[in-house]
Amino acid sequence: MTLSLEYWYLLPISIAIATVAMSSGIGGAVFFTPILLLWLRLEPTVAVGIALTTELFGFSSGLIAYMRAKLIDYKLGFNLLMFSVPGAVIGVLYADAFPPIVLKAVFAAGLVFIGIQLFTSWRDERRERLNGEIESENSAAHESSLTDRNGKTYTYTICQKGMGRAFAAVGGAFLGMISVGLAELQEYHLVAKCRVPSAVAVGTSIFVVVVTVLVAVVGHAIEFAAHAESETFQQITNIVIFTVPGVLIGGQLGPRLQARLDPDILKVVISVVFVLVGAFMMWTLVP
Repeated sequence: MTLSLEYWYLLPISIAIATVAMSSGIGGAVFFTPILLLWLRLEPTVAVGIALTTELFGFSSGLIAYMRAKLIDYKLGFNLLMFSVPGAVIGVLYADAFPPIVLKAVFAAGLVFIGIQLFTSWRDERRERLNGEIESENSAAHESSLTDRNGKTYTYTICQKGMGRAFAAVGGAFLGMISVGLAELQEYHLVAKCRVPSAVAVGTSIFVVVVTVLVAVVGHAIEFAAHAESETFQQITNIVIFTVPGVLIGGQLGPRLQARLDPDILKVVISVVFVLVGAFMMWTLVP
């Protein structure tokens, strides 16, 4: 096997993508999959496999940083994993049952919707703060609290738990099929609907995504190994030797960036990114 430097430019791109993903909780595969499909023109199954594998390394790196910062609600995370993991297994097994264009169209529309909802949530919160409603809330009324490594305490309530579990299952299935969906749906549920503090929502989401992606990667690897040719393995190797180191670096930079960002700015940026990525995915579906 001969290694090639043909895809060297994926290293800085991967660093940038992983930094954004780790600071916002957005799945890096949202950005990697279009690059692999449209720019490198890889087969969909190959692109999904590479995107998931790369995301696994990047999110694992970020997970370590959020674990050190003590910003993960493990009780909530394990609750969601009970639904996201079976969803991912189903997604991998039935990935070929639905035309990829249909899944991408549905998810692209979903991204635009989530982006709009996140922005609306931010606007409503800002209005409430101006009215002095949020400041008057009694933290004792919240069901959950988490204290990070620096001693800062976050209080919140996980609302609409049925919706969260349904999103975990559906998001896991989409992740298994087209490599994206779980992190984005969790972002909508935790941040837009339940108003969980961004740092806790991102850290917990990354924890759930890492475990779910690991299951999906194993499933795709088994399926892929049975059909892939040696040339395809060569191309994959030449890509991941740059994407994996890139996301490992970005995985450490993202949490540091997140800690320095204003939560309001972060929420607006995430909402804009979701709308743009969703619109871009829709545009790529047009013949």
